[in-house]
Amino acid sequence: MNTKLSRTITAVVLSICLLLTMLSGCSLFATYTVSFDVPGQTIPSQTVRSGQKVAPVEVQEPEGYVFEGWYQDENLTQPWNLETDKVRSDMTLYPAWDRDTGDEITVEGNDKDFSDLRTPGSQEEAYDYSAFFRPALDDGTQPYVGDPMPYYEDGTYYIYYLKEGGDSYNHSVYLATTTDFLTYTEYDDPVLEASRSGGQDSWIGTGSVVKVGQTYYFFYTGHGDAANLEYKEKILVAVGSSPTEFEKLEGWEIVPPAELGQKQDFRDPQAYYDPQTGEITLTVTASQGSVARILKFTLSADLQSVAYDGIIFSDPTQTFWNLECSDTFCIGDTWYITYSGQDDTLWYAFSDTPYGPYGEARRLDGKLFYAAKHVEDGENFYMVGWARRSESPSSTQDVAGWGGNLAVQQLVQNQDKTLSLAPVEAVAESFSLRRPLAVDASHIFVSGGSLYAYEEAFTCYESFRITGEFTFTGTGSFGLSFDYSGRADKYKFISLSPSQGKLQLLFNEGSTPIAETAVALEAGKTYSFTYIQEGSVGIFYLDGQAALTVRLYGVSGKTISLFAENNQVQFSALRQYTRP
Repeated sequence: MNTKLSRTITAVVLSICLLLTMLSGCSLFATYTVSFDVPGQTIPSQTVRSGQKVAPVEVQEPEGYVFEGWYQDENLTQPWNLETDKVRSDMTLYPAWDRDTGDEITVEGNDKDFSDLRTPGSQEEAYDYSAFFRPALDDGTQPYVGDPMPYYEDGTYYIYYLKEGGDSYNHSVYLATTTDFLTYTEYDDPVLEASRSGGQDSWIGTGSVVKVGQTYYFFYTGHGDAANLEYKEKILVAVGSSPTEFEKLEGWEIVPPAELGQKQDFRDPQAYYDPQTGEITLTVTASQGSVARILKFTLSADLQSVAYDGIIFSDPTQTFWNLECSDTFCIGDTWYITYSGQDDTLWYAFSDTPYGPYGEARRLDGKLFYAAKHVEDGENFYMVGWARRSESPSSTQDVAGWGGNLAVQQLVQNQDKTLSLAPVEAVAESFSLRRPLAVDASHIFVSGGSLYAYEEAFTCYESFRITGEFTFTGTGSFGLSFDYSGRADKYKFISLSPSQGKLQLLFNEGSTPIAETAVALEAGKTYSFTYIQEGSVGIFYLDGQAALTVRLYGVSGKTISLFAENNQVQFSALRQYTRP
């Protein structure tokens, strides 16, 4: 082609494009405005020619955060890559920030393969419990923990418990010790065994250990069903020179005071020793006039004198037949009383003076964290209870079995003197390997209408910790969804409901309630959460506000999704960790 012809063709093309530009805005020379919506910062907009890339932008990272990237929408669902994406229209870019946790994702981990363990029962048998202690098998039979009785001395936590099943005779007392609530040493033989010849302690019930001088007293409930026994329950005691060995003190007992008007329900002694007065205070749960009460006794250090001081607390709901496993303790200048209500939850109330009068009773956690008592080490306070199990791991209708795994949570006193629960620091920190999420970013937006919306987020390892933040705009529920059988109608939820003010464990895609606790949630506000799971036991923390213990059988090796219905939820700063 000669030069003259080439110039002619070029001129014609330019003329045509100029005409089209005048008539319809030909994009060859079109320019667009790119704006940047960065809260607290003013970033100049850019004028960018069509098909060109946005020039590099410098943003100031908020303290404690790192810049994760640009997005085309406020919900951070459409990423924009400044290095590759080209401008085709006016647009606004939004920054994504991620919490600066100072760690990096680890792809390889010491994770158990559950591909061949497809039934809930086979998964449960394969778990290696650590923090959520479960007794070792006894001749192929799995025993469980019931009603822990914690005692602390010289850096060691002694966790006495009623052993359910295995070689335990009628709920005999066994012992496990720990220094960190992460690993436990289990004692094979019972510390206190129920009487095999019958009598007042043919069954053993909950009690407590107290040290007086160099002597250890183990107060416990003697429960007998024989027809010739006048009292079904009495308070008995065993004596030891160490916290690991005790001998029953024959002939010593406390019986229900006559004014109670009953001889059936008198149990769960909790003992406290005051070296200044040389006296032991003993609280006992019982009932009077068909109302559950907590009673107080004063004992001399040699146990020769026992005085009944009266009722210090009555069930304000008047719905429980017994306020089980009661405990009293002082944090700062405030006195607390705790107890568990049958098929309900752990309750507490507080007072400015020892042993009441107490104010409003409140709940802690849900009904799967039961019979918890406090233990303190001079610095921290903990609640030691058991995580309820199901009689059948394959059940999708209830979690109602007696006994389960040991569960320990740190007790936090809030500024208004209310209590909340938090993860044990050593347990949380044991999950140190950061794992990749199901998405490349640390944030996920979930928008659901009348039907549930799901976004895959995590993997359900044998043991793991999840942390994150969320903010929402609607009133419907949202939270974590666990795949149980590959069918949506069998999903298991840890659900937050702003409209109901509840944190719940729900089975069968929300249709079967299992456990719940109260929360207060406000649209537009940012909340942080922590979830720890080991085996089938998990505890979800709405940080600083609420805790909910859950039991999730048959979910290991499967996907954990984030869900929402009638709500729009922005999850951010998402992390998942496993143990090395």
